[in-house]
Amino acid sequence: MEHSDDRRRPDVTTIEIVGGPEAVHVALHPYDERWPTVFAEHRDRIRRALGAGGATVGIEHIGSTAVPGLAAKPIIDVLVTVDDITAEEDHVELLLAAGYVLRVREPGHRLVRTPERSVHVHVYEHDAPAVERYRLFRDRLRSDPADRALYEATKRELFRRQWDDMNDYADAKTAVVQEITARARAGR
Repeated sequence: MEHSDDRRRPDVTTIEIVGGPEAVHVALHPYDERWPTVFAEHRDRIRRALGAGGATVGIEHIGSTAVPGLAAKPIIDVLVTVDDITAEEDHVELLLAAGYVLRVREPGHRLVRTPERSVHVHVYEHDAPAVERYRLFRDRLRSDPADRALYEATKRELFRRQWDDMNDYADAKTAVVQEITARARAGR
């Protein structure tokens, strides 16, 4: 479904990272049984914040904390899908009013997070390619012990290094994420 005719305005064309680069100051933690509960609390908070607009909104737990048994940074990743990414008054502004803070605004994606940086809320349009990739990757890690172990080993190796920017750490995982996602796509 193409949204160019539906958009209220053109999307941004540059990447804005509010606050600039941030060093990685968290460690990998063993899987915590409380992570799904933390997600559920934020899912409900987001639903309350966005519920009044009547727009179709999806809210899912993604990332490593969504995979039972997987060690992770203790940061809950939430995927929110919306009808129109450019209609920030329908989602970003409401999330900011609910206490989240803006971190990233880039083409097709907005990221808000808690002031404590313990929850990252990724906002995309429903049919954005990243949405399928997040789901495929999460579901593959949930269902395939070998890929889950490979991903955890990769993260452990990367965490032995110092990272001056969290984005550099994320970029360093790209090859293994693409490899696992390709297997997930082939296995469908």
